[in-house]
Amino acid sequence: MRIPDCIGSLDRPFVSIELLPPRREGELAGFWQTVERLKTMKPLFAAVTCGAGGSGAVGTLAVARDLAEGHGFTVMPHLTCVHTMPGELAGYLAEIRACGIRNVLAVRGDFPAGMEQGGRALGHASELVARVRELAPDLCIGVAAYPDGHPDSPSLAEDIGFLKYKLDQGADFGVTQLFFDNRRYFDMVDRLAAMGCAKPVIPSILPIRSLGQIRRVMELCDAPVPGKTLAAIEAAHDRGGDDAVREYGVGMAAAQLTDLLERGAPGVHLYPFNRAEMCLEVVRRAGLLP
Repeated sequence: MRIPDCIGSLDRPFVSIELLPPRREGELAGFWQTVERLKTMKPLFAAVTCGAGGSGAVGTLAVARDLAEGHGFTVMPHLTCVHTMPGELAGYLAEIRACGIRNVLAVRGDFPAGMEQGGRALGHASELVARVRELAPDLCIGVAAYPDGHPDSPSLAEDIGFLKYKLDQGADFGVTQLFFDNRRYFDMVDRLAAMGCAKPVIPSILPIRSLGQIRRVMELCDAPVPGKTLAAIEAAHDRGGDDAVREYGVGMAAAQLTDLLERGAPGVHLYPFNRAEMCLEVVRRAGLLP
């Protein structure tokens, strides 16, 4: 089912999840156990990544297919400029459609060290969106949105303009990068509305589990963390290590989720990092656990 149609059929807020395909065979059993636990949240859909930092995790489409066929998920595999050569795109889209999948997230992706961006004919997500819309007009296309602005964008205003362009090229909705200041999300949505765009943009939340994790996220995603938030995480770590940071992270994520929904977000996309416990507790505290 197309994700905007799923959203339109609801009379309540939703949660969705982001999953990373296991990198090794030995991780598969634990991955599917985690999936079954996350399934108790009744997520509206599951996005399946191609791996962080540009590394091509094996089995994105296979995992998405198994989530749909074996576990009943509506799925959205990531489709990237980095991992899909232009000449391969039509065939890959045919594989996606043959699996019964009707949603993709079209993103540029992270270019691995040593790969020249200019070596790919499709260097921007907007080009990928246009090609997917041309080759597979029945597919639903999501795109990435950046409440704090993409690190390559000259300004936040121009970045929101780029998001509007991707949506105008044929994308159906947006899913944000993680962020910590809800005002940024609502400012982005308001600016899109002022441009005449009413397509949904789903906010994303990362429950923080350790000080090391937030530092890696800041480095990998260029996601700004408010000074007060970082100071509180560091204080929790000094007080009780990772256990104290996890407790703080659950409370912070639950409060952020609740505020987003109370102020009109259609739902929230969660990053479990293939672990169930924190996301389940966040959803429980927010009163959304079925």
